[in-house]
Parts: sequence; C-alpha cells; structure tokens
Amino acid sequence: MSLPRSMAMQFLPLLSLLALTACAADAAPGHGLSGTAWRFLKIDGMEAVAHGTRLEFRDGNLGANVGCNGMGGPWRVEDDRLIAGPLAQTEMYCEGAVWDQEKAVGALLAAAPSVEWRDDRLILRSSGHDAELERISHTAEAE
Repeated sequence: MSLPRSMAMQFLPLLSLLALTACAADAAPGHGLSGTAWRFLKIDGMEAVAHGTRLEFRDGNLGANVGCNGMGGPWRVEDDRLIAGPLAQTEMYCEGAVWDQEKAVGALLAAAPSVEWRDDRLILRSSGHDAELERISHTAEAE
C-alpha cells in the first residue's frame, strides 16, 4: 500500500525535521565528553594547587571549579575545539596560586581550546593557556 503523492508530500517536512533533529542530537554531545567529569592535573604546566578541582560536562552545560569560584555555561565541540559560553562565574574572594589558576582556566575555556585525548587524559590547549585533566567519572547520560 502506498500513500497518495499529496499525503506523502505533507509528511516530507516532518521527516526532514526528524532527520535533522537526530543528526543534531548526535553532534551535540561532541567528542564523547557528555556525561563525563574530570580532575585538573596541570594548568599552564603547573600542578593544580587546590584539591577537588573539577570540569564536568552534563546536560549541555559544563561546570568547572579550580578551588575557589565555580563557573559554568553551555558547551559544544566543533572541529575538535571546545566552544564554551557564555560562562557565568561566582565571585568569591580568592588569592594566590588558586586565583591565578582559576583565571587561567576561565581564559582557556573562553578561548575555544583544542581538545585532545590521551587514554583517560583530556588536554585542552589555546594559544595562551593549557590544561591536562584526568577522567574521574563517566555517567549513563553519555552518548
């Protein structure tokens, strides 16, 4: 049984929309980062000074904490670059090495860093900053 041509033409836009939505859903998580959490090991070549540093990718938003303030916002991966933002950040008083590393991570995330994988390590690199992170979890929401 086949549909009359006029009826088939009515469904064509719906089918096209469903196909585009499916493609967008596959592209949105990007690079296998969706549903993962990472610990900063090095920021600009120096060991992370604070304990409990994190970078998480959940539900289309990322969250980061380098030891003082939290920052977060939407993200995606395009052409092996992490596109994050606009990012919102808390504004608690911080100083010293933690503050320097927090500023570096904020600048790194805002600069659309390249994304590299090395086993369970994630390397983010921009022209001015870089970070090496270690995977600490992978949740069921990923791919």
